[in-house]
Amino acid sequence: MPRLDAFDYHLPPELIATEPTRQRDQSRLLVVNRQDRSIQHSMISELPQFLNPQDCLVLNDTRVLSARLFGVRQATGGKWEGLYLGSNAEGEWKLMSKTRGKLVPGETIELTPAHSRNEEKQLSLIMQSKDDEGYWTALVNSDEDHHALLSHFGTMPLPPYMKRDLATEEDWERYQTVYANQPGAVAAPTAGLHFTPDLLANCTGKGVGVAKVTLHVGIGTFKPIACETLEEHKMHSEWCELPGESAALLNRTRDHGGRIFAVGTTSVRTLESVAQQGPLQAWQGETDIFIYPPYQFQAVDCLLTNFHLPKSTLLVLVSAFADTELIREAYEKAVEAKYRFYSYGDAMLII
Repeated sequence: MPRLDAFDYHLPPELIATEPTRQRDQSRLLVVNRQDRSIQHSMISELPQFLNPQDCLVLNDTRVLSARLFGVRQATGGKWEGLYLGSNAEGEWKLMSKTRGKLVPGETIELTPAHSRNEEKQLSLIMQSKDDEGYWTALVNSDEDHHALLSHFGTMPLPPYMKRDLATEEDWERYQTVYANQPGAVAAPTAGLHFTPDLLANCTGKGVGVAKVTLHVGIGTFKPIACETLEEHKMHSEWCELPGESAALLNRTRDHGGRIFAVGTTSVRTLESVAQQGPLQAWQGETDIFIYPPYQFQAVDCLLTNFHLPKSTLLVLVSAFADTELIREAYEKAVEAKYRFYSYGDAMLII
């Protein structure tokens, strides 16, 4: 069983991308071949040359919510910041909460629109209880749809290393895939951020299929691994769906000798969650699958992914897909060649 320190690497801070490239498809692409263990440099715009007719791209069409919230504690006047994580059938919100001092059940938070703090319209959250993981449940004093409320009061939940509280106009566009369609994520499926309509058209023009899945990226994706042995780590669950038409397309792809190209680790988690239950077919539900070496992949042949944080579950998944030593070598080459890392960074294609 691999230990956590096998998935560590040194990353110079200046290689962390805090802004997107000028154009989505102008990111660099490190191509890793598992058969001959070769590593070559390319560009995202050149992705079609690595695809064959009958191959199929799998895209996660989740849409990032305006989940980052700001407000004031009614009782103390202190500043409050939160992250919307989801809601239940009763309409209660699940939240991460950050404030000075101790927040107690029954307190009211007055939210103000993140991008127009002087606006008089407010929304009240009545904090109910905190669970064992530190997440709060809150009542909302509005019957309005939570997506509409978040759009008005929230901002794009950018990763902390981007070091800005509010999303810029560019973030509103670029921290969302061009095919985002199903609202529900609190972080972007970042491998998909590289695609443009033209790049997708160039892929399909070669006879490549496109299958959509949905996995609403949750905060658990970024939960640090706190134990030394991977099997002790408990993944948070995330909701995902493989539609019937996508399952049928993927099965036809395999039947005709094509390869399944997962775009992002979220697409991998969705497909492998379904494949563990049997042949690919329509399915939706919660998954807490944690993929780490050794793992026998059943539904994915190739993977397009960004560069991930050291000691993260995402880097562990990528290492399981290729080989821990090969991925370590690839990351070393990426650092040496000054690739850009993380959400707005460059990409790696593993074939």
